[in-house]
Amino acid sequence: MANQDLNRDLKGRHIQMIALGGTIGVGLFMGSASAIKWTGPSVMLAYAISGIFIFLIMRAMGEMLYLEPSTGSFATFGYKYIHPLAGYMTAWSNWFQWVIVGMAEIIAVGTYMQYWFPDLPAWIPGLIAMVILGAANLISVKSFGEIEFWFALVKIVTIVLMIVAGIGLIFFGFGNGGEAIGLSNLWEHGGWFTGGWKGFFFALSLVVAAYQGVELIGITAGEAKDPQNTITKAIQSTIWRILIFYIGAIFIIVTVYPWDQLTAIGSPFVATFAKVGITAAAGIINFVVITAAMSGCNSGIYSAGRMLYTLGMNGQAPKYFAKVSNSGVPLFGTFGVIVGLALGVVLSYVAPENLFVHVYSASVLPGMIPWFVILISQIQFRKAKKAEMVNHPFKMPFAPVTNYLTIAFLIMVLVGMWFNDETRISLIVGIGFLCIVVISYYAFGMGKRVPVDAPTEIETEHKVG
Repeated sequence: MANQDLNRDLKGRHIQMIALGGTIGVGLFMGSASAIKWTGPSVMLAYAISGIFIFLIMRAMGEMLYLEPSTGSFATFGYKYIHPLAGYMTAWSNWFQWVIVGMAEIIAVGTYMQYWFPDLPAWIPGLIAMVILGAANLISVKSFGEIEFWFALVKIVTIVLMIVAGIGLIFFGFGNGGEAIGLSNLWEHGGWFTGGWKGFFFALSLVVAAYQGVELIGITAGEAKDPQNTITKAIQSTIWRILIFYIGAIFIIVTVYPWDQLTAIGSPFVATFAKVGITAAAGIINFVVITAAMSGCNSGIYSAGRMLYTLGMNGQAPKYFAKVSNSGVPLFGTFGVIVGLALGVVLSYVAPENLFVHVYSASVLPGMIPWFVILISQIQFRKAKKAEMVNHPFKMPFAPVTNYLTIAFLIMVLVGMWFNDETRISLIVGIGFLCIVVISYYAFGMGKRVPVDAPTEIETEHKVG
C-alpha cells in the first residue's frame, strides 16, 4: 500500500450519474412537500433561480478542473489559491457533510425496509446496506461507479415516468376518465406565491440544500479517464438535467394536486402515481426511496473517503489516510467513513429522534463551504493563470461579477435560515462545527503540517486499472 496514486477508472457515464445521484435524493422524493408548503407553486421558480447559481458554481469549478484535475479539487484549490485554512476547512466540511448524510441514509434504509417487514429490526437492513456499499467502495473505484450508475438510473427513470404520466394526466386526462386536469392548480388555492415573499425566501434554504452534492464531480476528477473532456461534458449536461428533473417533477406535483392537499396525501410522488391509477404506487416509491438512500450513502462513502485522502496528502490529517490499496482505493479514508456510518446505526437507538434530525440538518452550512471556496479560489485562479486563460475553452461566464452575485445569493439563503425557526438550529450547529475546525487549525497546527517546499496540489498518474 505504499502507492499513493488513485486509479482513473471512472468513465463519463459514471461521473454524470454520480453527480446526478448525489443531488437527486430523498430530499426530492420525500422532502419536496416541505418546500411547497412554504411557497406553493412558486417553488418551481425557487428551483430555477437556485439552479442558475448552482450552474455558475459548477462552471467556476470546471474552469479550474480543466487545467488542474485533482482529487478533492475544491479543497486543493482552496489550499492553493486562498489560504491553507480554506482548504483545511473545505475538506473537513465536505467530510462532515457526507458522513452525516451517509449516517442518515443508512438509518433510512432500515426504516424504509420496515414497510414490507414491519417486525424486522431497523439495524439489520441498515447494517447489510453499510457492508455492501462499504465493500463496493473498498474493492475499486470502478465498482463504486457501476453501483452508483444503476442506483441513479433507477431514480431518474422514476422521475421521467412520473413526468410522462403527469403530462398525460394534465393535458389528456389519462387516469382521470379522459378529463384533463389542466393548469388551474398553479394559481388557485392561494395563488402562485402562497406564502408571500417571506415563504419564498424561507423555501430557498430547502431548495438550495437539495442541490448539495452536485460538486461531487470535482472529487471524481482525480479518477476520471480523460478528465478534461469527461468533466467538461459532465458539468455541461448535468445542470440542465437536474433542472429538468427537479422543475419538471415539481411542476407535475403542484399541477396534479392542489398544493395544500399534498401534506395530507403523503409523499408527492406516491400521490402522483396513485392519481394515474398505479395502485402499487406506495410500494414502488418505497423501493425507489430505498435506492435513493443507498445512492446517497454510496456517494457519501466515496466523497468523504476521498476528502480524508486529500487531507492526508496535504498533511492536514494523519498520513496513513493518504495510503491507497493495490486497486487504487484510499483504504483508511474509506474505513474512516464506514466507522462513521456504523456510529449512525448506534445513534438511531441511543439518541432521541429529534436530536438526530437536528444533527443531520447541520450538514447544510458545511455543505455550502465548498461552494464559497470554489467561487473565491476561481477569482485567484484566473490571476495566477493569466497566460493559460487566454485560450481557455471552458471559462466561467461573466466572471468575476457572477462570482460575487452567487456569493451574495448564498449569503442571502443563510440569512433566511437564521430568521426561519425551523432551520435556525441547523445553522447554529453548522457554525459550531466550523468553529471547531478553525480552532483545531490554529490551536494544534493541524492544517499547517505541509512543508513549505511540498507540492500544493495532488499529483496523480494517468493510470488505467
